[in-house]
Amino acid sequence: MNLVRCLAFSVVLAPPAAACDLALALAVDVSGSVDSGEFRIQMDGLAAGLRDPIVSEALVRAQAKLMLVQWTGASRQQVTIPWTRISSFDVLETFAETVATDQRVWRNFSTAIGEALETTMASFDEVPDCKRHLIDLSGDGVSNEGIEPSRLHRALRARGITVNAIAIEESEPDLTAYFFENVIVGEGAFVVSAARFRDYPERIRKKLLREVTQQTAKLQ
Repeated sequence: MNLVRCLAFSVVLAPPAAACDLALALAVDVSGSVDSGEFRIQMDGLAAGLRDPIVSEALVRAQAKLMLVQWTGASRQQVTIPWTRISSFDVLETFAETVATDQRVWRNFSTAIGEALETTMASFDEVPDCKRHLIDLSGDGVSNEGIEPSRLHRALRARGITVNAIAIEESEPDLTAYFFENVIVGEGAFVVSAARFRDYPERIRKKLLREVTQQTAKLQ
């Protein structure tokens, strides 16, 4: 068999690239009610949650794509870590480290959850190959500027995007109920509550476990 035929044969037999089973956008609240220490708790806690052995294995198995967006007031949402395919544990570790060292973009603005959802929703145009699309939004207050988040629900449903949330109730004791009624959307959508920022790391870890192990179960 000559070289050309050998190359052709190897191309035919090459295994197809693994499919992406989950696109997960991590939307982090950096509004004025979040001080520098609370911002750091969120980022370090999120990085630790991604490093959880069960979470990390599920993300690699799903060949998940992850991104991170910081959000605050209207017109102030920024993707700080673009979509990254979690093709190996090394890639996941690099992503988690980038989360842990991500620099805050804004400090003293309002809370525009609707715009956060709208901006994040548009980013899924970049990952049409993934089977499941999910926004994981954290927040410590109700939306007080811009589009009402509930007005985005129809568009999110039409695009098959699920929104889950973690409500940090340190200054808003009824925030979980607000998120249930106005923010989350999609099949199986849920809210996790953190009574204080110091509870965030453990709560976000459990939230990620619930989200990604659901996907792993579907793969089995």
